[in-house]
Amino acid sequence: MLLACLAILAFAPQALAQVPYLTAENGVKETLEIGTSTNEIAITPDFRGADLTVFGAVGNVDQLLLAIGQYDVVVTLEGPRETATVRRKERLMGIWVNRQSLNFERVPTSYSVAATRQVPDIAPRAVLTGLGIGVDYLPLTPTGYLAGDVNLGEFREAYRRLQQTSGLYTRENAGVRFVSANLFRASLRLPANIPDGVHVVHAYLFKSGAFLTQKELRLRVVKTGLEQAITDAAHNQPLLYGAFSVLLALLTGWLASMIFRKT
Repeated sequence: MLLACLAILAFAPQALAQVPYLTAENGVKETLEIGTSTNEIAITPDFRGADLTVFGAVGNVDQLLLAIGQYDVVVTLEGPRETATVRRKERLMGIWVNRQSLNFERVPTSYSVAATRQVPDIAPRAVLTGLGIGVDYLPLTPTGYLAGDVNLGEFREAYRRLQQTSGLYTRENAGVRFVSANLFRASLRLPANIPDGVHVVHAYLFKSGAFLTQKELRLRVVKTGLEQAITDAAHNQPLLYGAFSVLLALLTGWLASMIFRKT
């Protein structure tokens, strides 16, 4: 019996050395998965906008922290990126003229956001700015040389205001809901003037204000029918498109003159 106990004690250090400690480095991390109700939006002549539903699941979460609202999800939909030009008009001798202009590189042509709560309340401003989450935190990087009298902040605010006025940038801060312990649902509104092309759905997961992980999916917005035919003609055959437009304008004017002459 004594020999058996001594043998166990001899091998005990080796056995304990093979058991890993649970640390932050080897702990299980939270996961995030998303899917959309559709992967293509068709723009028809009577298109008046649409709603996009994003489904998602979070894994390996702390159920207690989830129950007290320490987990947040932000879902965004970004349109195709392109260079945007903002012009500033000033009154000169009674006439409004463009005096200054500024270009922002690779900005989304449309932007929608939904979150479990107000975006500024989810994470510190530095985190939101670094990730570019929310209309107020989108990176608007100017191109070219900036003159000394250019107010960059003023141009940025003007661009955001113009995009929101046109409906291309929208705020839906309460559009994400947890429907079960691990499943959530997000609703995004697509405006009627949404640009066609490849859009990107982003989902971001936060815990107690700290960013954890993100996922993204592609979504195509395509024009169909007459809308697509006009777009193709304008881009692929600009001369014929221009000639047809002028001919249509002349024909419309002639018909209008004939109608009013008879009346």
